[in-house]
Parts: sequence; C-alpha cells; structure tokens
Amino acid sequence: MHLRHLSSSKQIDFYAADTHTHIDLPFVNEGIAAGFPSPAQDYMELTLDLNKELIKHPSATFYGRVRGLSMKDAGIDDGDILVIDRSLEYRNNMTAVCFIDGEFTVKKLKLEKEKVFLMPANADFKPIEITSENDFIIWGIVTYVIKKV
Repeated sequence: MHLRHLSSSKQIDFYAADTHTHIDLPFVNEGIAAGFPSPAQDYMELTLDLNKELIKHPSATFYGRVRGLSMKDAGIDDGDILVIDRSLEYRNNMTAVCFIDGEFTVKKLKLEKEKVFLMPANADFKPIEITSENDFIIWGIVTYVIKKV
C-alpha cells in the first residue's frame, strides 16, 4: 500500500488512499486461536487485499497518522494510522476527524439536542464544546485504526 502525503497538522498527518495498487497478502480465514493452539490440519491459505477490505469509498477515503494521546483510552495511540471515510454520515458516539478553528483533531462526537461536544478518551484532556464562534466541520469518520503491536 503506497501512501501519498497530503498535509500535516499538530494532531494528524494526512495521506491519500492509493486504491490502484493490488497486493494479495496471505490470509488465514479459519481464525487464529488466541487460547490453545488449534490443529493445523484444516489450514487453508487464502489471500487478502487490504485496499478492498478497508476502503469502501476510494475517492472519499484518506489515511491519517495520529499525533498525541487524547484518544488513548479508546485504543487510538500516538503513531496509529486512521482510515478516514469522508462520505459517511456522522452519528452520536462515532469517532471523527474534525476541523476546529484551524486545527484537525480526532475525538468522539457527543451530540445533544442543539449542542456538539468533542470528547477525548483520556482524563488528561477536557471535552470541547462547539459554539457558534468556532470554525468547525466534521471532516470524516474513522472506520479503522491500524496500529503497530
């Protein structure tokens, strides 16, 4: 998967999704035991293309590399790669990449009647209430988090 760098902010580096490439990677479809090892007699190797698996709307999908720890309790850590779909409609409690007052950030959306809050997943950070004074858009919805283990 080739990434083309688009832009950077304090919180996220953005990359375009290149869906023209096709790489078949080995894939074990039967599941990998996380408890006791399973017999390998039924092992069948298939292939998987991550572009087809992770990207449903190629022209509206981007990658972003996270900077910071405001979402660490939601499993989004510094250096993780987000798959961001700009074509999806937002709903309460979705994780979104938002543009607020000239900066990008990733947070959970909390929608209440006439109010929008950007909720961190780290007690060291405070929720951000969106007001009419803010320059604000919901830029895209996070569909996957890719992390190094």
